[in-house]
Amino acid sequence: MIKKTCALYYIIAINNNPSYKEISVEINTKVLLCILIAVLLTKLPIIGKYLAVVNTLFHEVGHQLASIMTGGKAHKIQLFANTEGLAFSSHRYWIGRVLTDLAGYMFSSFMAATFFFLIYKGNYNLIICLLLAILAISMFFWVRNWYGFFWILSFSVGFVWLLWKVEGSIIENVVLFLVSILFVQSITSAFKIMYLSFKTPAQAGDATSLAQLTYLIPAQVWGIFFFVQSLYFGWLAIQNFFPF
Repeated sequence: MIKKTCALYYIIAINNNPSYKEISVEINTKVLLCILIAVLLTKLPIIGKYLAVVNTLFHEVGHQLASIMTGGKAHKIQLFANTEGLAFSSHRYWIGRVLTDLAGYMFSSFMAATFFFLIYKGNYNLIICLLLAILAISMFFWVRNWYGFFWILSFSVGFVWLLWKVEGSIIENVVLFLVSILFVQSITSAFKIMYLSFKTPAQAGDATSLAQLTYLIPAQVWGIFFFVQSLYFGWLAIQNFFPF
């Protein structure tokens, strides 16, 4: 009874607090706007592909983390201007290869949902720390091709410069925009791999690799799985801002 009464008072307090409503509407509007801008910008030929590599990096890092966690070795990552990427790793066990192939799309989707949850909680500093950590680890241990070096160095320098020169809400907006790009690309890239698994199942990246490893499960099933999990994590990402 006490819990119900407290909950009732909490709801009444929120409804009678216009400042809370304004803050809620403001962040919801920002999230929606940044997602729409991310969709439009990532369609552009040069800058769009450059920004979309954020998702590629998280995808490949997911592969490498999974290979390490399953007893394998992570060797190197290559990033390309067309948003494609490669992760080179070796494995001791069959299950390690399967989990490593699964991890790419799932990791980028999971991180997009995690970052949006942290934004909902107002914990932008933790997002910044995680982004810088992933950039630094990738730069020093895994990225080993020229475009990969250029991208991660230019992206890191630009990001650090913003942190150094800019303060307050602008930093929060930049972080929200980067997370929105990861969110959009985690879904669109999963849709592309599902499409390829039906159009050219022998050339559908991780879906093809998993089909070869699992024998009885075709690439189309893995393609559908990747897309469905991206939608699920996408729903988790935005449900705090747009509950439905």
